[in-house]
Amino acid sequence: MQPIFTQTDYLTILTHAPADRIKILADDVIPHLGTITVLKNRTGLVMLPYTDSAMGTQFHLGEVLVAEAHVRLENGVEGYAACVGRDLLQALAVALLDAAMQANIQREVITAFINTQHIAQQQADEELLRQVEATRIEMETF
Repeated sequence: MQPIFTQTDYLTILTHAPADRIKILADDVIPHLGTITVLKNRTGLVMLPYTDSAMGTQFHLGEVLVAEAHVRLENGVEGYAACVGRDLLQALAVALLDAAMQANIQREVITAFINTQHIAQQQADEELLRQVEATRIEMETF
């Protein structure tokens, strides 16, 4: 059984997927979208919020450069994406895939890609955690 992802879930997966693969998928989906209007495609700085683990206080760690894209399809459905970094094509590709998902255009193809990326990202996270765990040192206190 494949997981069902919310829009927030699949956008997180897509923005963390390899940019070259996202762009190829978007290129394959574009012919099915009809007329596309790019409302926004720019870079900018956003504040990165963080919650202190000891006190639970929220604060801003600093600014992060993001590429942002906002598109509208001819049927009125809009897509949005913000990706860390300055890759405007990556943000535009994710925004197009978001619009396609919401409009149920090529949804099966995009969902299959999302599922594959979700598994790959989970495996990469697990491997990183195993590597971190391997460096753990047990200290005895007196």
